[in-house]
Amino acid sequence: MTNEPISDNVLLQVRDLKKHFPITGGLFRKTVGYVKAVDGVSFYIKKGETLGLVGESGCGKTTTGRTVLRLLEPTGGEIIFNDPDLGPVHIEQLHRSEMQIVRPRMQIMFQDPFSSLDPRMTLERLVAEPLRINKVMHGQALRNRVGELLELVGLRHEYMTRYPHAFSGGQRQRIGIARALALNPRLVICDEPVSALDVSIQAQVLNLLEDLQARFDLTYLFIAHDLSVVEHISDRVAVMYVGFLVEMATTDELYYHPKHPYTEALMAAIPKPNPRMRTRPIKLPGEVASPANPPSGCYFHPRCRYAQDICSEERPSLRDIGGEHWVACHFAEELELAGLEAQQAM
Repeated sequence: MTNEPISDNVLLQVRDLKKHFPITGGLFRKTVGYVKAVDGVSFYIKKGETLGLVGESGCGKTTTGRTVLRLLEPTGGEIIFNDPDLGPVHIEQLHRSEMQIVRPRMQIMFQDPFSSLDPRMTLERLVAEPLRINKVMHGQALRNRVGELLELVGLRHEYMTRYPHAFSGGQRQRIGIARALALNPRLVICDEPVSALDVSIQAQVLNLLEDLQARFDLTYLFIAHDLSVVEHISDRVAVMYVGFLVEMATTDELYYHPKHPYTEALMAAIPKPNPRMRTRPIKLPGEVASPANPPSGCYFHPRCRYAQDICSEERPSLRDIGGEHWVACHFAEELELAGLEAQQAM
């Protein structure tokens, strides 16, 4: 992506984001290499929309989300948060005192709703903690605000004195949602918020997230590996492979007209609702590349059935091929790939 000024309708712009973890070895624990968990990721999220971020486990999705919030310090790149009140803010350049001003406007929902809640704190203390730390309110006003937040997520006032172990997985995730919304954020990063829940509970939580988004004009970065869930909730979808985005487009465009071979393979792996429907999954040879020692050129080329010589020599950049459809493939315009509809018809 280019370094053009951020547009008014974009809330978050990420440019060439990198997060490398050092590998140490030897007697003196010297750095002998790096795990390139996030290696040049670029994307944008418009105000009020949901961008789904998908990919295999270990591809760097969660690291990307945490680096955007600076829960992890970025190795390189730009993170521009276009706050309606503060204007465009370069998150990666802020000092700690400056981050304290911006951080309430950017919140996260964690994957595991149990480990992210302190078992020694009551529900009231858990939800009130962000308000108390940021000195927003106290006393009866704080208690009333906690009650309002619980109502928003479908929990009852009398639950305030209970501890996290007394709640089901779905209820614990609702507590996490209430806590994330306590400070009225603009951007919420949802880090696989339904992956640990039963399917029926997943649907309830997803519907709750959509209702809250419409009510408070929230913007989501929705990280997940379940493509069916991402299709349901996302306006646009970005596909990640070994720390790098390979494709990004509107949900319908990406699911039904993919332009990257990896995306085509993901579409073929989506379970079909009809057990009598025959499908032909695309079997990718080899293993996922190691972020500590990625291949030359395109990281996907050792597993790609369309690869040519240039793919092993030159890494393709993420480029717009028209209609805000971004692809990192040398032959994106030439390939005729099967989308979800074509896969279901097989």
